[in-house]
Amino acid sequence: MGIDEEKSEGEGKVWRLCKMPFWQTGNGSSSSSSSSSSIGNNNLYQQSQSNQLGERSTVTSSNAVSSMAKSLLPTRRRLKLDPANKLYFPYEPGKQVRSAIGIKNTSKSNVAFKFQTTAPKSCYMRPPGGILAPGESLIATVFKFVEPPENNEKPIDQKSRVKFKIMSLKVKGETDYVPELFDEQKDQVAVEQILRVVFLDPERSCPALEKLKRQLAEAEAALEARKKPPEDAGPRIVGEGLVIDEWKERRERYLARQQVEGVDSA
Repeated sequence: MGIDEEKSEGEGKVWRLCKMPFWQTGNGSSSSSSSSSSIGNNNLYQQSQSNQLGERSTVTSSNAVSSMAKSLLPTRRRLKLDPANKLYFPYEPGKQVRSAIGIKNTSKSNVAFKFQTTAPKSCYMRPPGGILAPGESLIATVFKFVEPPENNEKPIDQKSRVKFKIMSLKVKGETDYVPELFDEQKDQVAVEQILRVVFLDPERSCPALEKLKRQLAEAEAALEARKKPPEDAGPRIVGEGLVIDEWKERRERYLARQQVEGVDSA
């Protein structure tokens, strides 16, 4: 009896000893697998977050590069200027002199232009601004008072600090020109060119001076043509559809004379 009880107790101990390691091993493996899976999930989440941040930084950097590239690119010109970047004036100290510049709209839409100067009291432009249709051109006249030289400076070597600026603005077809257009749409205004003043000796002939004379003559001819009233191309419509032409006016005068003569003879 004692031997059997000892055997049963020994077998129970052996069974417990054999059973417990496997149970403990099972818990260890499950906990380690769950911890490793959680670590793996965290790694994947961090990797996805880093990828998203990388993509965002790439997009931001590309946008910054594109905006920088656009700022470095030259502005597309809407107007063609002649001369391109200078205003030639005959040097005549103490007098008001004139220069000229051709302006042509080279775009496919109507363009408003406007002059600005650093010396508005001694300089002005005619016209100071306007609207040009696609392909339309004009010659603007610029007036400037020439100051006498200082410190015995040679006349032709005198440098002028006065500068002129021509700005452009794309407008709709039926827009009337007013200077306020450039204030209302500042974001769309483009600086076409900053013009530097160059003096010419009026006593010495040169290609620039001869070209200036031709441009001034064309500008004066265009101004005189605009001053003339439009010629009558046919009958004029007066009042509520009443047609008056030269023949009818002469006939009415003739009938009036006949009536007067008839009254006198009676």
